Amino acid sequence: MRYLPKSPADREAMLQAIGARSISDLFSPIPAEYRLERDLKVPRQMAESEIVDWFRERSRENGESYATFLGAGAYSHYRPVIIDSLISRGEFLTAYTPYQAEVSQGTLQSIFEFQTMICELTGMEVANASMYDGSTAAAEAVMMAVRLTGRRSVVIARSLHPEYREVLETYAFHQGMPLSTVPFSDIGRVDLKKLEASISAATACVLIQSPNFFGTIEDVAAVADLAHKHGAMLVVSIAEAISLGIVEPPRQADIVAMEAQSFGVPVGFGGPFCGVIATKEQYVRQMPGRLVGQTTDKNGKRGFVLTLATREQHIRREKATSNICTNQALMALMANIFMTVYGKVGLRELAKQNLAETSYAAAQFGKHAHVLFPGAPRFNEFVVQTSEDPYAINDQLLEHRIVGGLPLKKFFPELGNASLWCCTEMSTRTVIDTVAEFMAESEHTEKSANVETEEEVTR
Repeated sequence: MRYLPKSPADREAMLQAIGARSISDLFSPIPAEYRLERDLKVPRQMAESEIVDWFRERSRENGESYATFLGAGAYSHYRPVIIDSLISRGEFLTAYTPYQAEVSQGTLQSIFEFQTMICELTGMEVANASMYDGSTAAAEAVMMAVRLTGRRSVVIARSLHPEYREVLETYAFHQGMPLSTVPFSDIGRVDLKKLEASISAATACVLIQSPNFFGTIEDVAAVADLAHKHGAMLVVSIAEAISLGIVEPPRQADIVAMEAQSFGVPVGFGGPFCGVIATKEQYVRQMPGRLVGQTTDKNGKRGFVLTLATREQHIRREKATSNICTNQALMALMANIFMTVYGKVGLRELAKQNLAETSYAAAQFGKHAHVLFPGAPRFNEFVVQTSEDPYAINDQLLEHRIVGGLPLKKFFPELGNASLWCCTEMSTRTVIDTVAEFMAESEHTEKSANVETEEEVTR
């Protein structure tokens, strides 16, 4: 609702129109003990110029000029300037659910093109454009598999993003879906032997992430064979969409749950994100969210409409596949523009650049620290184990305007002083070398301290 300021004269005129002599007279039906007879304790009003200055000061605290090595499901990629120019157009920025096809052809076509490109990238046959984010997309995909198979239990790789696992646990709590977790092996992939032992006749699906939380690319074909052999479905979660520019798409999967934030959606304070579900056409009637289809009007012209609507807003609630009711079309439009600007060749080149920067960083960091999970291919993330606490290293890096990797003690305490590092096309060799020097100094200091401690013990 817009705030419309009123002058004292305006207020007087309004009071006269309703027959009240004063504000106190207007509020007289309210018991006296519940009336506030003083001014609110709020800061004084600010002039527009002061407000602009205040926000500029706050923006300087956001670390815009900082280099970052954070990833873990939210990735810092370059956003072509054309994205904001196009999404700021009123017909896109203010649009809501395109129920009325007659006046929503632009939005509907945008979603349809988004779905088409997602299918081309993932190797699936149909895709939607209506998940909140990658975590809820994974949970919805699991529930979709439960409906399709008639089974209840779910097997999850521990190398799935830990926050995705937490979201799934929340969904499963009242859904009657037992969850079991399979550990990862020494190379960072899901342990196939333990995975096979975990799948039973009651398993609805196996859920893995590739590239997984450690950046390691899973053997999707091998996991699919194990799942399908026992009549279970395979759900593959993708948190880093740019990986599809170079990593073989998970065609062996039955359902793909993806986070498309990397496709032009800026990293903010917890959002926004752009979740997607893609699947095979035979499963489309159990797919949650919004789906746009192509048709022809009475004059034979091509048009677009919402189709196969399985949301609770459209059909009887007990028949609904999901109660998701948000409209992520603006985020999908960002991704749409991003994919169009880069194209197939550009997206591949972008992925190769991410791969190259990560390979260089892993090699440099590995000279002074221990890079975990060797022997399996990775994309743009890797795990580094250091002698010093990662939090201490990050504090030092912040002084040089560098945001370090994500410490993993909270999620994987067994890995000790490990942290997850991410490199994208925004990571320069100069900054990578600077971090490598810090790691070298840190390792030298820790080793010297350990030697001194051992000498004191010997004395």
